[in-house]
Amino acid sequence: MTIAQKDFAAHADEYVLGLLDEADAVRLEAQLEHDAALADAVAQAQERFLPLDTGIDPASVTPSLWNAIEARLTDNDAPSIAATSPRRPVAGNDNTRSGWRVAAISAMAASLILAVGLIWSVTRTVEPLVVAVLVNEAGDVQAVVEDFGNDTASVKLLTDFAVPSDKTMQVWTLPSREMGPMSLGLLQDAHSARLSGSALPKPQDTQLYEITLEQAGGSPTGRPTGPILAKGFAKLAR
Repeated sequence: MTIAQKDFAAHADEYVLGLLDEADAVRLEAQLEHDAALADAVAQAQERFLPLDTGIDPASVTPSLWNAIEARLTDNDAPSIAATSPRRPVAGNDNTRSGWRVAAISAMAASLILAVGLIWSVTRTVEPLVVAVLVNEAGDVQAVVEDFGNDTASVKLLTDFAVPSDKTMQVWTLPSREMGPMSLGLLQDAHSARLSGSALPKPQDTQLYEITLEQAGGSPTGRPTGPILAKGFAKLAR
């Protein structure tokens, strides 16, 4: 059974935080292979939660923390995780609902979900092998590339790019001087994306990544031909 598009955002958030059970995670990953919209939702979730990955060091969980989480989850006034999941859209001006109270309770539940997610994501989330921060000629950060070493890379755009209708953004890497630049894929509509490209060697420290502006459909030569929008060197994830 496939995941409905209306549930993409919720499932993507839970997947990135490591909250899906094994069966649901396998089902989502299978659908990612052929569903670009779901892949985009996961990429956006990864971008939103990137500060959690880069700003917090893994730490052991004390019994007191688990007891506090368990106590909050079993509180009669707190809704279950399932109860806080989106059901159906409602009118924004529906004054018959106690919106502010629901929002407050949902915020508390979200805090608990994040606390548990930070713990579970250490073992459930696939980590990139290298991370590259791409900058333009002025030195401004434009994008972040996470290369997972399994022919898959995540590209997070951190600024808006003006791309003409007859052009497209293409992502490249340089595994070695002998191989030359290799394409990781195209960024459709100048949006962040998870790309699956050609089979490449395991990414290395200081490996070059860049984004160029190419003809619609990608470079006609299989090599970068357009201007470089951003580039940077990878660092091993630690």
